[in-house]
Order: sequence, then structure tokens, then C-alpha cells
Amino acid sequence: MHPKNLSISEFTYQLPVERIAKFPLEERDNSKLLVFKNGRITESLYKNLDTFLPENSLLVFNNTKVVEARLLFKKQTGALIEIFCLEPDDAYLDVTTALLQKGKVRWKCLIGGASKWKHGMILEKVVNSGREDVFLKAAIANQLADYFIIELTWQPAWLSFAEVLHLAGFIPLPPYLHRDAEEDDKTRYQTIYAKHDGSVAAPTAGLHFTESIFKKLAAKSIRQEFVTLHVGAGTFIPVKSERLNDHEMHAEFIEVSVEAISNLINYAGKTIVAVGTT
Repeated sequence: MHPKNLSISEFTYQLPVERIAKFPLEERDNSKLLVFKNGRITESLYKNLDTFLPENSLLVFNNTKVVEARLLFKKQTGALIEIFCLEPDDAYLDVTTALLQKGKVRWKCLIGGASKWKHGMILEKVVNSGREDVFLKAAIANQLADYFIIELTWQPAWLSFAEVLHLAGFIPLPPYLHRDAEEDDKTRYQTIYAKHDGSVAAPTAGLHFTESIFKKLAAKSIRQEFVTLHVGAGTFIPVKSERLNDHEMHAEFIEVSVEAISNLINYAGKTIVAVGTT
């Protein structure tokens, strides 16, 4: 069967709530590690990863950084409206360009409580930055099939949109966790090597790496390479079509340096491991 004819129902599975880890372990590398080798499945811990990888391997990591993409606005009635900033409007060259916009930006968003947001209504909120108040406004610029285009404006206008999100937003935890983001999530829902702002979800397989693991890997001459892929709308927008061929896939921004490509070529014939889940 051609992949385009696959039915979405074939991917349905049961995930017991009690099996979902709602909070990370205190020590990242104490997370469980499933090992498949020679046809057998065994279990270990992430901190033992170096024992399962051959010497002179190359690990490729995604150094994207999760932005505080959830914005909460309260109407005068007390009703909450959530704006989930998925990805920039098509008018911008890339994610970085959009995050550096000052004073005004347009973003593709999901809206929680959209029925409470009447046509022409402008949402407002004030955030105390520690130095001066930030005044943030949101207006609906357009409504499309899967998302809204929201125009966000703010004062002081010299702040970048990335700074505004950092001050006013919340980390967008995976919906299956069924909990609100906490202060610790700003650091724990990031890989320790996260560098470039732009994702609405973490490359989760990388969350378990620690400096201790990197030291063990280096001792076996296992090297690191980094690419940047900003996890976007496709992670959160639900699949509504019955057939795979009818589902619209959203593009994501990826950046790979010439040096990284050269490094991959140099490791041809050796073990190269892409660290998921992106």
C-alpha cells in the first residue's frame, strides 16, 4: 500500500494516563533508556548511553530553543483567551527574522476560547518586566481553516518579539501532560544545548542529555554536531483527515551549516546517530 493511502485510524493506540510522566526526574540522565540490540529489548538508564554506542561515532543534535509561545489574555468579564503562537506569518523570511521584529508582528496562532473573542475586539494585557511595564495588544487580522493570523503590538516598541514572549508568555508543554507550565519548565523543557529561539516544542529525546553524559561520550571519541530545526505548527495542529494524503503538512525552518555537512561527509562509513525526536 502506498503511504498516501494509509488511514489515520491505523495509528490509534491506547496511552494509559498513569504511564505519562507529568514531571521530569530531578536528574535528567536517570531517565529510562530502551535498548534494542540483536533482536532483544532491554532496559537501562540514559546515563549509560556511552556503553551502547561504538567509539568514533558522531551524534547529531537539534539545538533549537523553545519559546514561551502561550499568551493568556483576560477579558473584562474575567474570561480567559489563550493565544498559542505557532509560527510567523508568511511575510517574514524565517523564524529568527520574525522574532526580532520590534513594536509589531503577525503570527499564525491557535486560539483557546475563540468564541469569546468577538469581531473587532482588541485584547490587552500589562506585564511587569521588572524595569518598566510592557503593554501588549492582540487583534485578529485573518481567520483561516486551521489557524488565525494575529497582529500583536507592544510598547515599549524597542523590545523584540522574542523579548516580549519571554516576559509575557508561558512554555507550551505537550497537551498530553494535562498540566499548566511551572517556573521550572522554562529550563527543564529545554535541552542543555538549546541555542536558537524558535520552537513551540522541544526535541524531546535530547532532554535527557547532561554534561556528565557528554564527558563520557567524549572519552570514547564520540563527537557532536548540531543543526537547527524549529519545531512548528505540525506538532500541535490535529490530524482531521481520514487519509494521510489529505493531511496538510506544515513546513518547518531548518538550518544546516556548511561545516556540519562537511563533518557528516567525513563520518561517512562510520556510525552517525541523529538524536530525535525531530
